[in-house]
Amino acid sequence: MNLHQFRFVQEAARRNLNLTEAAKALHTSQPGVSKAIIELEDELGVEIFARHGKRLKRITEPGQHVLRSIELIMGEVSNLKRIGEQFSAQDSGTLSIATTHTQARYVLPLPVARLREAYPKVNVSLHQTTPDQVARMVIDEVAEIGMATESLADYPELVTLPCYEWQHVLVLPPGHPLAQKERIAIEDIAHEPLITYHPSFTGRGKIDAAFAARRLQPRVALEAIDSDVIKTYVRLGLGIGIVAEMAMRDDPVGDLIVRPVGHLFGQSVARVAFKRGAYLRNFVYKFAELISDRLTRDLVARAMTGHVNDYEL
Repeated sequence: MNLHQFRFVQEAARRNLNLTEAAKALHTSQPGVSKAIIELEDELGVEIFARHGKRLKRITEPGQHVLRSIELIMGEVSNLKRIGEQFSAQDSGTLSIATTHTQARYVLPLPVARLREAYPKVNVSLHQTTPDQVARMVIDEVAEIGMATESLADYPELVTLPCYEWQHVLVLPPGHPLAQKERIAIEDIAHEPLITYHPSFTGRGKIDAAFAARRLQPRVALEAIDSDVIKTYVRLGLGIGIVAEMAMRDDPVGDLIVRPVGHLFGQSVARVAFKRGAYLRNFVYKFAELISDRLTRDLVARAMTGHVNDYEL
């Protein structure tokens, strides 16, 4: 048995048993993937996949155990590579970060700039996607670190730590009647056309839950994943916006009225995630510390070995 066979089995499982897609991802041929998997099954004496003709239909019970062992082996192979890079490359390489638009646009620019100052030989690869995809990219080792508000804590394969709390704010065009109110009630905005986040992003679930708790049906005129898009449509007069507070810090235009609405929708927590059991290079620890002053190298290291409980913000 060899690592190529392990990669083929792992990729076949990741690609929903589609050997053609697995072969494309691994830059090889579909017959080669199939042959390698069969050879591994013959050597182990068990079927990893149940088949219908040449098609893989499901993962067998012994196959589930084999896959878990392969995940552990391939995880340690990745760790060996990182250890080699750590001690041979003198803190150079690429830091791959998976995150949402809001974090990438409003939270991470300064930490990234400071990381580059501390480690000028380190390149940064930034992947902007959905919270669920952030989790998957860290699990699949496409990214070394992930950051989002939603979803990350739902994956047992990840070690997650809270970074900071934030609240939503109401964004109003000048002259809007609600701009005259210092403290806004949820009933005040229930009948206004709302421009806010897509349900998968940036605390939208808390917004929907708050309206549902008061048995109110919000008038959502437009949904977006990008805070800048929301602000643009508010400026065009399509409605009032609900965005994350960090999206309004240092707003370059400054022509919108901002009112905090944390009392309506509660506090949200942004979290950082690492793959459980992964070896973290020096600059990954450094970047975690730059994201939040609550994250120290010692805290992250203890969390990665399972010796620290989640702390309260």
